[in-house]
Amino acid sequence: MRTDRLVAILLLLQRRGQVTAAEVARELEVSERTARRDLDALAMAGVPVYSMRGRSGGWRLVGGARTDLSGLTAGEARALFLVAGQASAATPAVRAALRKLVHALPEPFRAQAEAAAASLVIDPQRWGSSRVERRPPRLLDDLQDAVIRGVQVRLGYVDREGAETERTVHPLGIVAKGPTWYLVATTDAGRRTFRIDRVSSVEPTGDPARRPEGFDLAESWREIADEVDRRRTPLKVQAVCAAEGISKLRMTVGDRLEVGGTTLDGRTEVVIRGHNEYALAGELAGFVEWLEVTGPPGVRDHLILIAGALYERYGRDSPTAPAAATPPTAERPPARPLLAGREQRYPLSAGCCR
Repeated sequence: MRTDRLVAILLLLQRRGQVTAAEVARELEVSERTARRDLDALAMAGVPVYSMRGRSGGWRLVGGARTDLSGLTAGEARALFLVAGQASAATPAVRAALRKLVHALPEPFRAQAEAAAASLVIDPQRWGSSRVERRPPRLLDDLQDAVIRGVQVRLGYVDREGAETERTVHPLGIVAKGPTWYLVATTDAGRRTFRIDRVSSVEPTGDPARRPEGFDLAESWREIADEVDRRRTPLKVQAVCAAEGISKLRMTVGDRLEVGGTTLDGRTEVVIRGHNEYALAGELAGFVEWLEVTGPPGVRDHLILIAGALYERYGRDSPTAPAAATPPTAERPPARPLLAGREQRYPLSAGCCR
């Protein structure tokens, strides 16, 4: 990413005193054109660099300026290398910059910094998920550059339906949500969020981007994420749950679970958010031993139908099924004896379909 390259170029300037665009290009394995753009970006960002023309020309730091790292405490040095260490998800350019930073640290801190860099591995894959490595979107650097420079861009975008549009946006920031990257920007229609892997083109206009006064990217993203969660899970189910079922329920539904107070019979009031009644009933059917859904009625009806479908599939030929049992329907809920043996444990909770 471009930020990584700018840090690497700054450290290169400090070490050599003077560099050419060709030397930067070779060191960072980019084109000379990209190297010149990065050097210009350093100057625009306020770094005291200037160019000298001629046979012995190149780029220098004004007055031999240097970034002084001697003010770092031992704890700060360890924290820096822990976050972006060799075994973490840092890019090659960041790792190269860190190797150079080690030499700029005070001698007593170097061993601990190097140890911190090798002490952490970040594995973003969940257990059981695919190990396919996702590469950053191809236009991520261009959008990050526009955010840093504070310029408007003409954005080509393909929505989820495959329709392509083009609009001028004011980039405000970039967010990584799991493996997916998003651009937060303002448009004529207000604040919008764009998936960067759906961006088809980026053309800076050169005009300054308008940034709302007091804008904070982290706070803005929290508002966006909360709104997305509300839209994805508009339905709320009320239920009561036995104490030993709370942790199991949380493992399945995660942050969609809200835990309330304790009822007179010792169970816990809970609220579970979901996309629709059918999907939530499917999720909760396996918790019948601990959970009793109290509303809305539509979810209870779906649970009854699920119970009937399970009986049709597995109950008729089962030697352990009650002899007189008949499949439940929405009009005829399953009889309490289907949960025989659990009544002593949960005298008031014979299942969520009662």
